[in-house]
Amino acid sequence: MKTVIVGCGRVGAVVAEAFDRAGHEVIIIDRSTAAFDKLDDTFKGTAVRGDGTDEDVLRRAGAEGADLFLAMTEGDNRNTMSAQLAAEALGARRVVAKINDPLRAVAYADLGLATICRTDLMLDAILAYAGLPNEGPRGIRAPTGHHHPGGDHDVLPGGGPAAGSSTAPGSPPIGAAAGMMSTREA
Repeated sequence: MKTVIVGCGRVGAVVAEAFDRAGHEVIIIDRSTAAFDKLDDTFKGTAVRGDGTDEDVLRRAGAEGADLFLAMTEGDNRNTMSAQLAAEALGARRVVAKINDPLRAVAYADLGLATICRTDLMLDAILAYAGLPNEGPRGIRAPTGHHHPGGDHDVLPGGGPAAGSSTAPGSPPIGAAAGMMSTREA
């Protein structure tokens, strides 16, 4: 399975190593070369320095057609931009964005983007440990909204515009040009 991870922080590095140990093809992307120091010396995947919100960087890194695309940076906005590119422009099969804000996690899931929220995952774990009632796992949210490949992001399943949305055609370019270099290759 081809797995692409944007963000080589603590979570991204641990996930990359787990998928690598399981024998999957792993590509991990980060803006900082130093971030790759978190990866164990036995990591056999590909580490790419570049901006995960830049479509050209993602394509050159090999993210197109990924089986799993995980946007795991510390920034909610970067993660949603990167995940949206993966789903809409790169044809990734399964896409998840890490969202720190629980309200945003729900909102993005309602808009068609699968999310994982560290805050909700910790709440679920604490409630379970304390033996308190839990509404059910909230940490990982499957997309519940309608995804519109090709750019119709502001149209609800019934055909009308989403509240407060702009229906102007086109969208601004995403990301800035970024250098890219492979620091480790399989």
